Amino acid sequence: MIWKKIAFFYIFTFLAVVPALHAQSSWNQIKNGATSDLVAVYFTSAERGFIAGDKGYLAQTTDGGKTWAQQLINADEDINEIYFRNDKNGYVVAGKKMFLTDNGGHSWREIKIYDPKSFRTAAPEFLSVRFADKKRGLIVGSLLNKNDEVIDSLVMRTDDGGETWWRVIVPSKLELFHLVFVGSSRGWIVGDKGLILTTQDGGLSWQKQTSGVDTTLYNVDFRDSEEGYVVGGKGTILRTENGGETWELVKTNFPSTFLRVDFADDKNGWIVGYGGTILRSSDKGRTWIKQESNSKENLYGLFMMKKYGWAVGAKGLIVQYQK
Repeated sequence: MIWKKIAFFYIFTFLAVVPALHAQSSWNQIKNGATSDLVAVYFTSAERGFIAGDKGYLAQTTDGGKTWAQQLINADEDINEIYFRNDKNGYVVAGKKMFLTDNGGHSWREIKIYDPKSFRTAAPEFLSVRFADKKRGLIVGSLLNKNDEVIDSLVMRTDDGGETWWRVIVPSKLELFHLVFVGSSRGWIVGDKGLILTTQDGGLSWQKQTSGVDTTLYNVDFRDSEEGYVVGGKGTILRTENGGETWELVKTNFPSTFLRVDFADDKNGWIVGYGGTILRSSDKGRTWIKQESNSKENLYGLFMMKKYGWAVGAKGLIVQYQK
């Protein structure tokens, strides 16, 4: 009888483990023909998505990444971000320019963000755009001198869906890298030297938060008005449970520079960065486990949903996540 119980135990264990093994998620490389660095990725559904990168490269898929078709827009500068506020209305940020679509990316038109005379001899560089609602949006970056050195922070705001923009003064002169909004009022910006800015009035005014670090912060993601995450240089991972009133430094054994963080739901999040690094958390960002990307190329862009995800990087690298 004992051996029957033992046999039953091992059979039961085997049957329990096999489905778990097959259910494990994985990252697989996708070929699309691009050879330049890819910096941004965004999907509006499991089938339709966009990738973008150096020298104005923009491509679209309508079959879940099986094939990609390049889209030509009037941009020769690097595209830094793609963002859609719904299935039809999207934005592409490329250096000094921004492009808008109102038909799901079938066509794009350039939006005038600023008057060249506004900044005298300085040149703007925009890196991130978000909309708090249908009409109100912000775009962030910096002002550069003739030597491409950052001389001031730059935040521009629109109240008419992106047709006209005006400058918002913030309490910093550092380079701003990324912006996120939760609802129509709460927002956060991260930037150089550990900078975190927050707004509670839809971006009309901004205040500094104490990050506790001096490394460059490249990306921010908030699940709601309380739980948020920030990543940056030298393996920096920050998390908050109170809207950024206090930030906790998450310690890991991964010293890579992290460039993107994205949570698909309240518990499950991913980080990508240099050297093909992909990390995953299933406990609200308290701990992180390294995943295999099958590449050592830097990963610059990330987009995650519950059942699928995408990361893009150097030399045209695209990796797809399947649960």
